[in-house]
Amino acid sequence: MSTFERYLTLWVFLCIVVGVALGHLMPGVFQVIGAAEIAKVNLPVAVLIWLMIVPMLIRIDFRSLAQVGTYWRGIGVTLFINWAVKPFSMALLAWLFVGWLFRPYLPAAQVDSYIAGLIILAAAPCTAMVFVWSNLTRGAPLFTLSQVALNDAIMVVAFAPIVGLLLGLSAITVPWDTLVLSVALYIVVPVVIAQVLRGRLTADGTTRALDAMLATLQPLSLVALLATLVLLFGFQGEQIIAQPAIIALLAVPILIQVYFNAALAYLLNRLSGERHCVAGPSALIGASNFFELAVAAAISLFGFQSGAALATVVGVLIEVPVMLTVVWAVNRSRDWYEASPAVSRNTVPERT
Repeated sequence: MSTFERYLTLWVFLCIVVGVALGHLMPGVFQVIGAAEIAKVNLPVAVLIWLMIVPMLIRIDFRSLAQVGTYWRGIGVTLFINWAVKPFSMALLAWLFVGWLFRPYLPAAQVDSYIAGLIILAAAPCTAMVFVWSNLTRGAPLFTLSQVALNDAIMVVAFAPIVGLLLGLSAITVPWDTLVLSVALYIVVPVVIAQVLRGRLTADGTTRALDAMLATLQPLSLVALLATLVLLFGFQGEQIIAQPAIIALLAVPILIQVYFNAALAYLLNRLSGERHCVAGPSALIGASNFFELAVAAAISLFGFQSGAALATVVGVLIEVPVMLTVVWAVNRSRDWYEASPAVSRNTVPERT
């Protein structure tokens, strides 16, 4: 993890301050940026989101899908958590905390939008940072790569239906045309572009050109993320100043969701007898979110000034410190995990 990535929470906090300040000093500029859209898709943000997403997807080699059966227990557990548990558990937590317990302390007009943002945040599994978390837990690289590739393939077809279903259950009107456009714009097209670039960069049978390209694009990707956050908080400034506790309240269901899904994935892997080098990344993939996609989808569906956009950004704010605590728990519990008779019987060797 680079120094910049390690202090991502600090940079996000600074973006909050800068964005709020600029929103008050230059409201006209932000209005012009917000109006630059086609079919409800904001063009400046679309460019920034692509700069964030494409470098992450270039890392994924979809040929690794041929290896998904190698660690079938971990793959099965992670798929179950990502697609059958996490979106629905987040919806339940959002309804419980935002829709009921915290409702008196939140702007009434934004409550449904906050719930929508939390649902969108949980509907897409992490694509990029999970490689960092896996490395920190000495996870099996083959498992992590094949799991992420499989999740990305599923995301192309499952993201829109799951979001639409849960938003419908939340009694939130689903703009299906915009949702489908967001999936095409922020998942399908970037995946195609990334894989074409990856194929050309590795055509010589080595990853030298690929590594050089990623070294160039990664800082640009992080700058694009921070620029998007400045724009978001520029539009959200008045709401945050009026009720700064909103961010803390929205963080509560996100924190519970992360720890619940991480613990459930970890325990299910232990019960199934999967090795620790798979259980660690599985827990982290099950707990983390593809917040770049979530931010893009929330902006497309509900706009810059929506509570949905703010809710997804809270996920960005707490991502690094929360996931590092999960890494710490996974590493500290390794001896306990491997003491399980089911794990001891599993003779599949660790892959490095």
